[in-house]
Amino acid sequence: MSRASVTAKLFYEVYKVKPGTISSAPGRLDFLNTHQDYKGLPVVSVGVDLRTYIAFSKRSNSNALVISYNLLKEGVDFRDEFDTIDPVLREGKWFGNYLRAGVVALKDYGYHIGGFQALIDSDVPVAAGMASSAALLVSFIHGLSTLFNLDLGTKDIAEIAYHAEHDVMGIPCGRLDQYGSAYGGILEIYTRPPYNVEQLPSINGVFIVIDSCIRHSTADIHPRRQEEIDRGLQALLELDLPSSLQDKLGKHYWEPKWDQISEEELRPYLGSIPEVSRKRILFTLRMNESTKVALKAIRGQKVSVEELYKALKGFDPRNIADAVRDHDVLGIVGLVMNYQHMLLRDYYDVSLPVLDNIASTLIDNGCLGAKLSGAGLGGSVICLTRKDVDTKKILEAGLDAGGCRGWIVNIDRGVKTEYL
Repeated sequence: MSRASVTAKLFYEVYKVKPGTISSAPGRLDFLNTHQDYKGLPVVSVGVDLRTYIAFSKRSNSNALVISYNLLKEGVDFRDEFDTIDPVLREGKWFGNYLRAGVVALKDYGYHIGGFQALIDSDVPVAAGMASSAALLVSFIHGLSTLFNLDLGTKDIAEIAYHAEHDVMGIPCGRLDQYGSAYGGILEIYTRPPYNVEQLPSINGVFIVIDSCIRHSTADIHPRRQEEIDRGLQALLELDLPSSLQDKLGKHYWEPKWDQISEEELRPYLGSIPEVSRKRILFTLRMNESTKVALKAIRGQKVSVEELYKALKGFDPRNIADAVRDHDVLGIVGLVMNYQHMLLRDYYDVSLPVLDNIASTLIDNGCLGAKLSGAGLGGSVICLTRKDVDTKKILEAGLDAGGCRGWIVNIDRGVKTEYL
């Protein structure tokens, strides 16, 4: 029985009718350029084959009834009911708020729907750095589009899901999660208007995800880092800067033309701003430069030893020459992942000792690269390795190093309608 057929069977058991449509969307790995989407820099995601399935059928009124099979299994409140004409978010953390926000977002974009009943059946782990909320919203909005013939495109779905989470619910996220889930595959997401994307070539590797089961909240992490960057930018603007540099800066984290600023031109002034802010700004520049090199390799372009050394400032250069000589895409990308984990740990302070231990253990046992995925201070570590290694052994080593659960995952396509 297919995975979608399992969801259809559960739907029938609950509602005693067959679903009119089933939608599914993948979880995503925060692959490269983590913590950059809210700054307007490109980010790279990977859609994986842990998916959120939602089955739907229409109702004859404007009432919506949604049951989360996952929450039902956990023995907690699993049922939400609301009016689709004027849905109101509940106080506190409530799974149904994502769905209510999705309907509000559709209305804000000029789309109106009738009543429906739905069942959520998800494989995407919650609060593990794999964008479970985005997979839920993307699958939900796609399913409503199919059920009510809204004819939404992939970008429409991603934008409406982002609007629901960022604007309606007030969660300070960027567009990484919603676009990564909507499009799937390996995706470069340009996070300034008009928010274009580039589907990148696949790579011949496999990912292993180790969940630390340390829970975190994006809403608790992002605003603090954003404020720290703002303080540094405002301190820089008080200095006697050349106009060529001043014109590229701004008072707030989303305003600078980050992609046009070099570390070299900033270096004479960084000693005059608070240390924490200096680290956050260096993180932003170095994360972006190392991502460019990884993307060059993924696109099949040659990367020189000099380019890689320059992009991985202050990093252990082992294996650089071998990876470049052999045009080893996985090797180069793995080095960049290791470097970016170091940046997340030392320059953004969003790692934890247990995450560092998991990452180093994964590398010692055969991973080419390992880094935290998501906002940090908990969640998951992702590792890239070759397909011919013993992935189960690596998985077990990661669990022994501090993980509570883990998965071997493959790159998967974006949101889709499931046909039984």
